Amino acid sequence: MKKKYVTFSLLMAVIAFFGLYSCSNDDNGDTGRLAPGEGSLDLPPLDPQLVQQGQEIFRYDTFGDETFWTDVLQMNEVIESAVSPATALSVGLKVDAEALPPAVVEAIQNGEVDLDDPQTTLVLLQLNAVVGVQGEVSENSDGTLKLDRMGITCALCHSTVDDSFAPGIGSRLDGWPNRDLDPGLIISLSPALDQQTKDVYASWGPGIYDPRYSIDGLNNPVVIPPAYGLYGLPKAIFTGDGDVEHEPAGPVAYWNRYVAVTQMHGHGYFADSRLNLERDYREGDDLVTDKLPALQAYQFSLSAPTPPVGSFDVAAATRGKELFSGKAACATCHSGPLFSDVIDGGKLHPQSASVAVDKDYVKRSATKKWRVTPLKGIWQHAPYFHDGSSATLADVVSRYNQERNLNLSTSEKADLTEYLKSI
Repeated sequence: MKKKYVTFSLLMAVIAFFGLYSCSNDDNGDTGRLAPGEGSLDLPPLDPQLVQQGQEIFRYDTFGDETFWTDVLQMNEVIESAVSPATALSVGLKVDAEALPPAVVEAIQNGEVDLDDPQTTLVLLQLNAVVGVQGEVSENSDGTLKLDRMGITCALCHSTVDDSFAPGIGSRLDGWPNRDLDPGLIISLSPALDQQTKDVYASWGPGIYDPRYSIDGLNNPVVIPPAYGLYGLPKAIFTGDGDVEHEPAGPVAYWNRYVAVTQMHGHGYFADSRLNLERDYREGDDLVTDKLPALQAYQFSLSAPTPPVGSFDVAAATRGKELFSGKAACATCHSGPLFSDVIDGGKLHPQSASVAVDKDYVKRSATKKWRVTPLKGIWQHAPYFHDGSSATLADVVSRYNQERNLNLSTSEKADLTEYLKSI
């Protein structure tokens, strides 16, 4: 089912936005809810065939967005002329080592491959070895390669690799946010943009993207979120915009459609009256709608990763767990099997609930409210909060301690941090 296109990795597909929030003292809810991390949602098993189809879509489907990335932004010319493997890796693009033939692996190991030559990038594209962009590669009369067309896939922002071969090269880790990726810098290389727009994109930095900039023109980027641990969430993105009413295919499918159509510029349709937004890029064909159920099923199959052995202090984490449910009051909102009260009827919280530095992003959403983040796998995707304003989990704890007047001692803050690392 793989297209005869190739993957190269370039830009956004911001499928499911997360952030850390705290609920206000007025939003404590009932005290009978399940303890954090405990209980079961009794979710039905996923259809393996649908999940497999979704994996293909997630990794390789562009929804026809080549008409934007090639015909409008001319990014194929940028890659062909200026993006060597070394350059690609330096801006956070990833290479799937499992797609490399043994002969290529040996040549790289022996230093026989020129990683400073854009032609090598086109070879990797032919091998379908670069994570996140599909491309059509042809040969010139002189034997050099040419990138005729390219587009991006969901895997661009929401996959990384395990670095098992070399930094930036390894086995795929789907659902893990690529916080090394600098999508704004990459977009700013387009010759089709004016300098002012280039400057905005280039200002974002690694792991940061604004999925609403192209809609409202405001420059208020957020961190690229993980796309794992979503099964069972009635509100999938961090402002809780998606629901069955606005996307019958499901909450994650809502954001998938939004991104596929309004950000990737795939051939499809998106509308939400709450945002006063309607976009139609079908151009006679809808390449998005029929793929949403399978794509969502694959994302639902991606579980949050468990923390590496030895990555936290077990005794301290045990003490921190007591603080999480007690003095620190984290479990007031981060409750139940998903560490989120959003499963309580899709509960959302007001703008004031966030303790992040930036509180304005929520105003650009459909709900104007926050969804409490599920915390499983939180150890994996620093920096934290939707605005990336806390570099470490220790910084997160310190900020909550200050903003919520928790009066935690130094040792208590350390214990709570270790518990967060263990989730």
